[in-house]
Amino acid sequence: MVRQVCETFEIRIVSGVVSKDHVHILVSAPPNMAPSEIMRRIKGNTASRLFEEFPHLKKRYWGRYFWARGYFCATVGQIMEEMIKQYLEHHFEPNPNDEFKMEPP
Repeated sequence: MVRQVCETFEIRIVSGVVSKDHVHILVSAPPNMAPSEIMRRIKGNTASRLFEEFPHLKKRYWGRYFWARGYFCATVGQIMEEMIKQYLEHHFEPNPNDEFKMEPP
């Protein structure tokens, strides 16, 4: 769902890790889109879709937030040359759907 939301809004997922209680995601977004707007779209759209697909979740989270209200965001502007080289090496991997990796339980 996160991938679908990102594609809809021209947000490209560079990489990410899904843990049991949080998500790390590195994205590239249009320059006119604020980080707060990116998070609002990802969290809002995925929560709405989950509530539609799993109605029992809507009852469970009635009056509460599905996602935690907060988030941490940092922008990347000045990247060291070695980091750019690593990014480019992995940017053109044959399977573009492997942006997320799951941490072991």
